[in-house]
Amino acid sequence: MTKNEAVKQGVIFPRGPENTDYAQYFTGQSYLQGLVSDPEVTVGVGNVTFEPGCRNNWHIHHDGFQILLVTGGEGLYQEAGKPAQLLKPGDVVVTHDGVKHWHGATASSWFSHVAITAGTPEWLEAVDDDDYRSANNTTKGAE
Repeated sequence: MTKNEAVKQGVIFPRGPENTDYAQYFTGQSYLQGLVSDPEVTVGVGNVTFEPGCRNNWHIHHDGFQILLVTGGEGLYQEAGKPAQLLKPGDVVVTHDGVKHWHGATASSWFSHVAITAGTPEWLEAVDDDDYRSANNTTKGAE
């Protein structure tokens, strides 16, 4: 099975349904599968899958954090004022409280990660197409 097929099929965790609840904060198609439904757990844990070219808007987590555990495909992560990072399975990203960032698939690969999130997100502007293309081009050498 190719890496894109494995991500599309949800080999580790289910891909989940189309992410309609948060679609307004994404460019492109994403899918969301909640992984923990215990009301006593105060962090969100979900498998997020991105089609090629899909990414979320810039956002900030207030009074919390976000941890991304990359499980498939290739993706991008960028904090404001820093260069984008290429993400591959096994990578872990920790985003601290108040840090403006975005993440999503590269232009040519499906991408999935488990997101462990605490606090309240503040959704901001979409990632500009030119900035997204630049992030893809900048990280190509990192492959």
